[in-house]
Amino acid sequence: MKGRILLVVGDGAEVLDTMYPFYRLQEEGYEVVVCAPEVRRYHMVLHERPPDWDITEERPGYHIQAQLAFRDIRPDDYDGIVITGGRAPEYLRYDEDLIRVVRTLFEAGKPVAAVCHGIEIVARAGIVKGRRVTTVAKCRFDAEVCGATYVDEPVVVSDNLITARTYHDNPHFMREFVRALKRGEAR
Repeated sequence: MKGRILLVVGDGAEVLDTMYPFYRLQEEGYEVVVCAPEVRRYHMVLHERPPDWDITEERPGYHIQAQLAFRDIRPDDYDGIVITGGRAPEYLRYDEDLIRVVRTLFEAGKPVAAVCHGIEIVARAGIVKGRRVTTVAKCRFDAEVCGATYVDEPVVVSDNLITARTYHDNPHFMREFVRALKRGEAR
């Protein structure tokens, strides 16, 4: 096993934003530890924007079991963190234990990755100020109001912060996250 990566989830986490990193990082040899407000099973959702809709349609998706509660995370035990998208970040950003973990990992120079609505958590953690980031267009405000410069690109790397727009960008997103993990291993 190369190292341990936290994967942040909650009810309303987007399936592809969550499951792609979950399996892709294991494929690279990392242990992926699913963390959430409590140790329990969480409900994920499928997000898709039908051509005749102005907003995203949300449908029930798979479930995922959290192995670790945010309050029990010891950041020194982990090599990075991936923050999923979907609706979960809307309420997870108020969890002070999660915010503490994200800040601690970021300040330690470890890779912090956020896709889609995950920007709401890194913005709340105060680590986007003065950085270029990307996210789903409807979360542009969250990034900019917290001092980031929003760009519409598949993935943006700003030091150890890696951001992506949506699950459509997962190959770019995970490629850059894995590169950042390997740079950390080389130190």
